Amino acid sequence: MYHPLDSKDIESELSYAYLHAVASAKGINCKLANRHEDNRCIDATLTCWEHFEGSYKEEIDLKIQLKATIKESSNSESHLSYFFKGVKQYDFLREETKSIHRLLVVLFLPSKQEEWLNVSPEQLILKNCAYWVSLRGADVCSSTTGTTVYLPKEQTLTPDNLFSVFEKLSKNEPLTYSVP
Repeated sequence: MYHPLDSKDIESELSYAYLHAVASAKGINCKLANRHEDNRCIDATLTCWEHFEGSYKEEIDLKIQLKATIKESSNSESHLSYFFKGVKQYDFLREETKSIHRLLVVLFLPSKQEEWLNVSPEQLILKNCAYWVSLRGADVCSSTTGTTVYLPKEQTLTPDNLFSVFEKLSKNEPLTYSVP
């Protein structure tokens, strides 16, 4: 069957749909990035308007780099691994000079495309889930092609987990990368 989008494009669209659904569930605005932002490793910008106890900030932005993969992750008890291609993009995400925080969000899809999405009158099911990680402060990449990053399994991208990221940011709590 001919698809106007290749499987990588479909993976990308599903990662955005996942992010949009999770953000929307908590009333967080999700805006698709434009071409110029994409050149700076930003696929979406999230904005949360909330008064968090103990914080004076009521509008917090977060920039997201989305990835999707069907590759099997080398699993540890506490982390999933993802090979991040592109040193320039990795460097943009790890820099500590950005005033608006950035997260890497990786959607792990089943290996078979026909298992990615199931729709019925009762439910819409997108198989597997996404995880988030801040690469702020991560080590310099020693390779010219990319590096393996580790996503904590506890950092599943759910509505509540995303909301708590915004709460931390509202209180200027750092989100930094740590290697397991």
